[in-house]
Amino acid sequence: MEDKRILYVSSEVVPYLAENEVSLMSYDVPKMINDQGGQIRIFMPRYGNINERRHQLHEVIRLSGMNLVVNDVDMPLIIKVASIPKERIQVYFIDNDEYFKRKATFSDEDGVLYPDNDERAIFFAKGVVETVKKLNWVPDIIHVHGWMASMLPVYMKHFYKDEALFSQTKIVTSVYGQSFDGALDVEMKNKIIFDGISEEVISDLETPNYENLIKTSIRHSDAVIIASENLSPSLTKFIESSEKPFLPFATKDAFAEAYTTFYKKML
Repeated sequence: MEDKRILYVSSEVVPYLAENEVSLMSYDVPKMINDQGGQIRIFMPRYGNINERRHQLHEVIRLSGMNLVVNDVDMPLIIKVASIPKERIQVYFIDNDEYFKRKATFSDEDGVLYPDNDERAIFFAKGVVETVKKLNWVPDIIHVHGWMASMLPVYMKHFYKDEALFSQTKIVTSVYGQSFDGALDVEMKNKIIFDGISEEVISDLETPNYENLIKTSIRHSDAVIIASENLSPSLTKFIESSEKPFLPFATKDAFAEAYTTFYKKML
């Protein structure tokens, strides 16, 4: 993977958040490609429970200062950056006081999902693309991890479809086991339609639950990786019938070779 450029867009990444399936793979896979001489960037939200001092986050003034429109409201985009110690891997953080200042990731102390999680996902998707455009860094592959990143393929294929920068970029979605119950705001679909994305292509979001968010991401991806051993039978069946190239689940000791081979096939 020498000199290939891979952009990792994830809901969660260690060491900035607690270890789980998504956060661990969102570190292990980029590290593996980095070790092979690939060029990588990682993007994640800057949740309020990330300790900025300990992890030495700092704002990148030249990338910040843009406003993104979400549901007809201007939301300021703040970009912060940090390096994973010893790995020389840069992580970019998408921040906005309204969406990401609260001291938790997806739900409050009672486990109730934040009512604006849908808007946070839209803002995150747009923020990543706008920042990559400013960096003028053209990824060969964009690899999406976790449901908070699930709107990125949708926006790439529709809202940003005329961006020449990404004309050759392939999108891969890693699919994990269910990470939340219930559903996001029922108005999520209309907020995406507001951006000129047709209702037809996001019909799954009539009910924006975990499975339907992931299905929407898969529909707009070029390939899929099954990243969890405990995937629901319905999602497994959906992937197998999607006619997208997909990689079956690979164990921790086998994923490096499997992922590298899969990437190379896509390129």
